[in-house]
Amino acid sequence: MTQKPRRQFTTEQKAEAVHIVEQSGKPIAQIATEMGLTESALRNWVKQAQIDQAKAPNGALTTEERQELAKLRRDVKRLQMERDFLKKAAAFFAAETSPMS
Repeated sequence: MTQKPRRQFTTEQKAEAVHIVEQSGKPIAQIATEMGLTESALRNWVKQAQIDQAKAPNGALTTEERQELAKLRRDVKRLQMERDFLKKAAAFFAAETSPMS
């Protein structure tokens, strides 16, 4: 079984699809079929749009918050790698400069 290549959609394309869902009154499954999308993708876009418009329950992350969280996680990972490298370098130089017994 060959896998289809993953398609990328712009923010504008997603917003337009969500707008169609909100304005048409048709079921998401029907609109997804008509647009050539998967139902789950379209449902996720609609859900995220509701979160971004503050129509969703508290605790859900907006798109902006998700992007910031991803950036912060990358930064934390980079800083941890730098810290570990500096610990190893300090241990190496401490061992190298200590007098031999």
